[in-house]
Amino acid sequence: MLLLQLIRNYWILLSLILAALITFLSLTPMAQLPDVPGSDKSHHFIAYSALIFPLMLKKPNYWFVIVVLFALLSGAIELIQPYQNRYGEWLDLLANIGGLTCGAALAFITNRLFPAH
Repeated sequence: MLLLQLIRNYWILLSLILAALITFLSLTPMAQLPDVPGSDKSHHFIAYSALIFPLMLKKPNYWFVIVVLFALLSGAIELIQPYQNRYGEWLDLLANIGGLTCGAALAFITNRLFPAH
């Protein structure tokens, strides 16, 4: 409950930090992609789930606008990546949108189970 309260109190800061971090990590040129455990797509899914969760927790009535804006951010990143010595992939975009959907759903469920006071 304490973690949930912290997320609700600092939702703007968390959202901005996560958006900046995802953008930075996605657009930083790399000579070689690192080997990381798990699928690259699972990392995209988790990152975008975490990105949308605080905002959807606090502003659930704006779900459509929030999902569309983050999906557009994701698409823009995928389009820019080839110019940054990275690989832009449509499957990454699909994983990102799946993460947005899952994160939004988790926020809705969380708000139902643990309503804000």
